[in-house]
Amino acid sequence: MDWLLLCFAGICEMGWPIGMKMTQDPSKRLWGMILAIGSMLLSFYFLWLAQKTIPISTAYMVWTGIGAVGTMAIGIIFYGDSSSMWRILSAFLVLAGIVGLKLSS
Repeated sequence: MDWLLLCFAGICEMGWPIGMKMTQDPSKRLWGMILAIGSMLLSFYFLWLAQKTIPISTAYMVWTGIGAVGTMAIGIIFYGDSSSMWRILSAFLVLAGIVGLKLSS
């Protein structure tokens, strides 16, 4: 259950940079701020719950990894960010590290 909470925390972690990006458009500024702040609060809360049984170093690495790779994917799909081979390979390496942490715990 704690790993599910940690994964949900990582997914919520993607919301705040997306919300910050939304605030750059004046017509979406309020919704972007709501998304960013709400995502931060949920992300921190679920990370806090997960850390009750998952070691802090593992939890933090998984949390930031999910947030970073997920945000990168959203940037590529919705914002036209670069999808070069090296960026994709690097994201897969981060994912491989997350899987390795789960398997080793």
